Amino acid sequence: MKYKIAVFFSLVFLFLSCKNDNEKRIAENKKEMQKREVIFKNIEKGWVFYDTPVTEASEKSIASWNEWRIFLAELAQKPKKSIGAFQQKSKALSKKVMALDDNIPYEYNKPQIKSRLSTLITKVRLLDLFIHLDNIPDKKVTLLVSEINLELVSLQRQMDKIVEKSRIPLEEGESDLLKMMDTTRAIPNTPIIDPNLPRVE
Repeated sequence: MKYKIAVFFSLVFLFLSCKNDNEKRIAENKKEMQKREVIFKNIEKGWVFYDTPVTEASEKSIASWNEWRIFLAELAQKPKKSIGAFQQKSKALSKKVMALDDNIPYEYNKPQIKSRLSTLITKVRLLDLFIHLDNIPDKKVTLLVSEINLELVSLQRQMDKIVEKSRIPLEEGESDLLKMMDTTRAIPNTPIIDPNLPRVE
């Protein structure tokens, strides 16, 4: 009889402890859902990119630089439904920004543009990294969006400067001077050694 009572109490205790675990789990899930909802709202509010060209040069480059046009079009489409949609968008942006570095038009293939492009690529890849973390730092994500916007403006202004400089006409003899200053065209500075001369070793 004592054995049956002990088994009965242990079953009741087990049942009650399982019930408490389920209540704790439901409460934790509810807190996690609320936290994810707050993160989603913060990211949705801060996800505003400068997707339209700022300068005239950038506007004209859309016609000739296909990758630039595709990247700006991808920036223009804002995800709406969930964190997963933002994660997919950041992954797509990361792929599109990597393509910018592969096919730079000749007139923009300069160190100033390349450095700004590499900074932009780094910021977009960081955005992709942070938004795919388990515990998403929403403040860091919104800060990165604003930094990406600054890099976009900087890149487009540099494009405009390059176009402005190309419009300045060369003075008489300036093209010859530029050719003389070009180090890739210079005669190599290696001395010619006569094989018949004795060498001291």
